[in-house]
Amino acid sequence: MGDAYCSDCKRQTEVVFDHSAGDTVCSECGLVLESHSIDETSEWRTFANESADNDPVRVGGPTNPLLADGGLSTVIAKPNGASGEFLSSSLGRWQNRGSNPDRGLILAFKTIATMSDRLGLVATIKDRANEIYKRVEDQKSSRGRNQDALLAACLYIACRQEDKPRTVKEICSVANGATKKEIGRAKEYIVKQLGLETGQSVEMGTIHAGDFMRRFCSNLGMNNQAVKAAQEAVQKSEEFDIRRSPISIAAAVIYIITQLSEEKKPSLKDISGATGVAEGTIRNSYKDLYPHVLKIIPSWFAKEEDLKNLCSP
Repeated sequence: MGDAYCSDCKRQTEVVFDHSAGDTVCSECGLVLESHSIDETSEWRTFANESADNDPVRVGGPTNPLLADGGLSTVIAKPNGASGEFLSSSLGRWQNRGSNPDRGLILAFKTIATMSDRLGLVATIKDRANEIYKRVEDQKSSRGRNQDALLAACLYIACRQEDKPRTVKEICSVANGATKKEIGRAKEYIVKQLGLETGQSVEMGTIHAGDFMRRFCSNLGMNNQAVKAAQEAVQKSEEFDIRRSPISIAAAVIYIITQLSEEKKPSLKDISGATGVAEGTIRNSYKDLYPHVLKIIPSWFAKEEDLKNLCSP
């Protein structure tokens, strides 16, 4: 219901919207004020088998250009409450017999999507991982390899290429049992195959310690001031020739910042658990950073005398 000017009544009257015909009708004289108008409101109809099901979904998923049929194939669903007799019916038998060439790809894409969701990755990384897997699969050379490690390696490479790197240990935590060694081998295999396909080396993107800093600090519950100091410190550390992996440097910087913080200091074990870096590696990285702490740690966060009072390695 609403108000509109009626030319017959010569005044504002209440109107009724006939959504099925697209007409706007005066409620007093019945004059059609507007016909065949487009209803721009949401269409929340349900096409579920049961009336009690209020699922408003009325369309399928988006098209997928990586699949032969674009992801728009029709699947005959099993009726609600149906038993195993469904597969003995004509429709069930024909669907069961039909060979879908994309079945393996669909299962792989679902696995990648699950891993991406568990790591909180954006859709662009998931799509890049799907594309990498499709390119490797098209070469028909991955048969017999560990599928879980292969999918995890695709996700690892996608994170690197999208400048949102994750550690191998983080990828391993969602890789359905694949080990770090298996993922590492799968990564080398994929890089080699993609290099053969394009005839040039595959760009993986450069890893910086700062890429992991905010996430590691968040895992430890550090406050904003400490996080900012850690980010500045890790940027300054790149000016020195510290021959450690970026992840190890990030962990060592966090250890230094937390020792200087006035809040409750996490233990070395806590930092190791949050960063995935072994305690011994953090200690050795701290030894390499210690001679440069006066230049690395921001002066607004810690005074020179506080830095001199740090425990020597």
